[in-house]
Amino acid sequence: MTVSQSELTIGIVGAGAFAAFASKAFLQVPGIKVVAVTDINSISAQHLAGELSAKAYPDYESLLRDGSISLVYISTPPSSHYSQSKAALFAGKHVICEKPAALRTAEAEELASLARSKQVLYVVNLMQRYNPLFSIVREIVKEHVLGEFLHGFFENYASDENLTQDHWFWDEEKSGGIFIEHAVHFFDLFAGWLGKGEIIHAAQWHRPGIERRINDRVQSTVNYPLGPVTFYHGFDQPKILDRQEMRLQFERGDVSLFEWVPVKLRLHGLLQKEQLELLKRMMPDCLVIQNGTLQDENHKVRGRFHDWMFYRHVTVEYGNNADKQNRYQQLLISMIKDQWNWILDNSVVRVIDDSNAIESLRMAETATNTAMQF
Repeated sequence: MTVSQSELTIGIVGAGAFAAFASKAFLQVPGIKVVAVTDINSISAQHLAGELSAKAYPDYESLLRDGSISLVYISTPPSSHYSQSKAALFAGKHVICEKPAALRTAEAEELASLARSKQVLYVVNLMQRYNPLFSIVREIVKEHVLGEFLHGFFENYASDENLTQDHWFWDEEKSGGIFIEHAVHFFDLFAGWLGKGEIIHAAQWHRPGIERRINDRVQSTVNYPLGPVTFYHGFDQPKILDRQEMRLQFERGDVSLFEWVPVKLRLHGLLQKEQLELLKRMMPDCLVIQNGTLQDENHKVRGRFHDWMFYRHVTVEYGNNADKQNRYQQLLISMIKDQWNWILDNSVVRVIDDSNAIESLRMAETATNTAMQF
């Protein structure tokens, strides 16, 4: 397939709210055009196509026959991802699919292999690694700003306000369950900081008092090369209480991020002077709060059988929760620019590629298959 250097034409599969949000973010990139939309709900397809000045197709097969489309963006329930991605790849289209890649790791591996054989793009939108806070935390880990990593957690108290009892999210034959449908984002995020992880424990809890079995809370412990992380996801909150927090604990302090697409960072710890200056360079608008009244250059504490010298005991705050929607949009823009660069030049090293989709799904599938039932 010949790819234009100046234009990327997209066909949208699935005309839901997120597809509308994502497509409008894509259109902020010069040269990107959304030329077609399809959905099993023809009214939804026509509505989104009208908003985007695109053509509404009555079915997916018709969209794939459109030779003007170079990339298919898939935003449908997870059980459709494998078959729809496979059909698009066979048609010679590039594919960006929403998470997860499929319901089984073997299917994701098959899709990646097919894309390579066709010499087309295949990637799952694990966009968390495009977040500037991801790069800041990675640098803190790499440079041992707070010493060695010891433990981490992610707590996701998510809303179920728009998830009715008959929503496909609760049907694990369609969604794969919470680990597969949702947790892949965070397995991949922490792997970017700590290396390839292995599930060492998993559990899930069902909602009592209803006829249909609904697993609405899951938890897993992952052992990464640098240390353990515990993940909890519960979909049981009113929307007004929806909240997320992740923390990485080190020898001399901790780093916390807030929101499921993090927009705010808080670091608390004991820093040497050059480490504090490094943080100020990485986060030029950060607020540095000194804890205590220390004035001298060097102070000694003891932990893990070692003496530690530090310059200041500080809390560093960076970012603002009000930036959430803008951050979300920027991640989508960064993701599609990155993938388009690879389409134009296959030697480009991308932030995410098909390996992210496979590895995050492998962890999610392992957690699902080994989860203790409560």
